[in-house]
Amino acid sequence: MMRLQKFLSQAGICSRRQGEVLISQGRVKVNETVVTTPGTKVNPEMDAILFDGKPVQIALDKALTYIALNKPVGVISSCARQGREPIVLDLVTVSQRIYPVGRLDKDSCGLILLTDDGELHNRLSHPSFNHEKEYAVTTVKPVSRGALEKMAKGIVLDGKRTRTARVWRTGANDFKIVLKQGINRQIRRMVSKTGNDVAHLKRVRMGRVALGDLVQGKWRHLTPGEVKSLQSSPGK
Repeated sequence: MMRLQKFLSQAGICSRRQGEVLISQGRVKVNETVVTTPGTKVNPEMDAILFDGKPVQIALDKALTYIALNKPVGVISSCARQGREPIVLDLVTVSQRIYPVGRLDKDSCGLILLTDDGELHNRLSHPSFNHEKEYAVTTVKPVSRGALEKMAKGIVLDGKRTRTARVWRTGANDFKIVLKQGINRQIRRMVSKTGNDVAHLKRVRMGRVALGDLVQGKWRHLTPGEVKSLQSSPGK
């Protein structure tokens, strides 16, 4: 037995959190009955489960897919297409139904992971696991020492102070920052609070998976060692 949102996640439909939304919207049936309560237990071997009227199944022993993509600016890190804008799935040619881990805003580029492993998706998305995300940032104006120290100590956004971060200078207008949380457009908003603006933002690492020399717009499968590192120990 497993929770319905976990089943949807393992089937590659969505993340567990997204599954809760889809269930509450009445888009999932179990044995011909619409289920709207997240957490409902199902038996993958016995129950007939439909999403938007289509049967959903999982192979309990299936091989899972783990991909690193160098997302270009202008591409949306979502599975759902809104208008004509390109999404990350347009760049990855695999038959499996995968979805991105976390988000990287449209105006930013760099490393994004995609997988059909719902457990890993949940692990990497939840801040309690302390997985690091490293970014290279270029600002419009020179970034001061005081601004770097302010971002490292935490800046109040939406009434809450961001978690402490590792920040170091790489040029007059450049710095790197390592975060262990993922507030919407966090770095851009932090830089704005220091009286500056972001000109370019690239994610270069998630956990122990580095972007390296992966060409923009291209993707690769993670190595077994990289997958193991994400499943076990957080950070670098």
